[in-house]
Amino acid sequence: MARRNVMAGAVTAIAVIVVAIAVGLVLVHVGAAKASGGKAVSPSVLARRSARPTGRAAGPATFTGPDGVEARWVIEENRRPGSTAWRIEGARGTIQGFANQVYAQLGQRVTLYVTTSAPTFRAEAFRMGYYQGDGARLVWASAPVAGRVQPPCPVTPTINMVACDNWTPALTFTVTSAFVPGDYLIKLVGSGGQQSYVPLTVWDPASTATYVIKNDVYTWQAWNPYGGYDFYAGLGRCPAGVYPLCSRARVVSYDRPYAAEEGSGNFLTLEYPLVQWAEEHGLDVTYATDLTAAQHPGFLLHHRVLLSLGHDECWSLGERQAAVAAHDAGLNIVFFAASPVLRHVRTQASPLGPDREVVDYRNSQADPLDGHGNPLQVTGNTWASAPASWPEDAFVGESYAGFLEPGRFTSLVVSDAAGWVFQGTGLHNGSVLPGVIGSDVDHYDVSLDPGNVQIFSHSPIAATMGQTDLGAFYSDMSYYTDPKTGAGVLDLGTNNWIPALTNDHSGCGRGTSPCVSAVLQQITGNIMRVFGAGPAGLTEPSIGNWRQVTGQ
Repeated sequence: MARRNVMAGAVTAIAVIVVAIAVGLVLVHVGAAKASGGKAVSPSVLARRSARPTGRAAGPATFTGPDGVEARWVIEENRRPGSTAWRIEGARGTIQGFANQVYAQLGQRVTLYVTTSAPTFRAEAFRMGYYQGDGARLVWASAPVAGRVQPPCPVTPTINMVACDNWTPALTFTVTSAFVPGDYLIKLVGSGGQQSYVPLTVWDPASTATYVIKNDVYTWQAWNPYGGYDFYAGLGRCPAGVYPLCSRARVVSYDRPYAAEEGSGNFLTLEYPLVQWAEEHGLDVTYATDLTAAQHPGFLLHHRVLLSLGHDECWSLGERQAAVAAHDAGLNIVFFAASPVLRHVRTQASPLGPDREVVDYRNSQADPLDGHGNPLQVTGNTWASAPASWPEDAFVGESYAGFLEPGRFTSLVVSDAAGWVFQGTGLHNGSVLPGVIGSDVDHYDVSLDPGNVQIFSHSPIAATMGQTDLGAFYSDMSYYTDPKTGAGVLDLGTNNWIPALTNDHSGCGRGTSPCVSAVLQQITGNIMRVFGAGPAGLTEPSIGNWRQVTGQ
């Protein structure tokens, strides 16, 4: 049963015992760390930075770099002056809000709904990226706006949906050309020191970028407990030992603030480290959401790689059909976390607009659509549940295995060091990377037996560290390629990969300790380079090794 185990508190509380890695890892020199403001940076990144042309007209718009396809506009964008003012520090009092759009494009109007005890507040839109280490750039700021305390958000009986569509709009702004496509945090700042975020994705419908970074807004909302209810928890008593919890929400609404991570949803811990890494490396990226893929199913067809981020377990039928169609046309897919495409959701309109409510009864017999209309829209406990009966395993390449308890982490164990993902790391079979495996994990299910699944890492998890129904407990990094189109699919097998890109507790840069985050960044660069070149199977076809790795 998938749970949200990498939240802000759990991720930042990583505490691992550093195991000696008896292999030659990619080490980060102290000078390199200083050049990046203390961040772990590989020597190849530093070399490329110094070699990059500085003029906008110098060279092609996109070109192949050591860590993937780069775009000149991303390089130039991240050379612009950044700001650390996006961070929330020393906040006092309360301010919360939400937007009437999950994602927006040039020319679109966005309305903010805000509740605060502050006499006035302002909104500041920060584009999240690298920006010479500052992490964001201020794009727009509002004039002061009168604050008000909005009425309580009602709970809809029987479905336990919390919706704040009874709030009065606070301000509206237009997405102008200043809003470069990307991930944005709109920072709400009250006159009394109140601070919080409202996330917004700005997309480009005409994009043909190499990589699509997809914000997992279905899952953000599924785990959003604002008002006391989400798909996994709720207020009130339920029978002991019965799962899912009886008091859970059956429908959740985007018409309410996010309770997690200062209002950012799960963006800051589970997605932002990869966004920052991609922009630091100048990758040819564009940005979208689950809803973007579902509402514009042809969008993914114009790109080479789909990047599914931190905890992408909730998928709608439209999103899944769009991804499958693009994959069948040669799109590579990276699942950067475990349990992708596990939970089955659909959307419906709210008073504020279409697709503003997310539905997941987690019980097909309780879903009003059961027996009516398309069975693929009926929300059972998982996609594998009847009547949808469409398991994710064959598409993802492996299956949900269980989870480590919050704050528990274990080592990634290399099983196929000759695999292309480990190029340049110096790792060998049996090498361990401490503290990489955490939260939800996926494993290769031998009952799939597709023949060509390549398992790059096979990491055992002690039974005392987590929960599973499988007996033997593993986290696997798996890879397969489609024999017809060459499209590659890679599942990294843990929710902790993206947080571990920067949250390194392995003694990085101190004495002779290896830098685990640097190794993960090297592997991530290998993935972006191979997948960015086109259907991965044309250059790196998967080599079925699951029998040797699993011993079955």
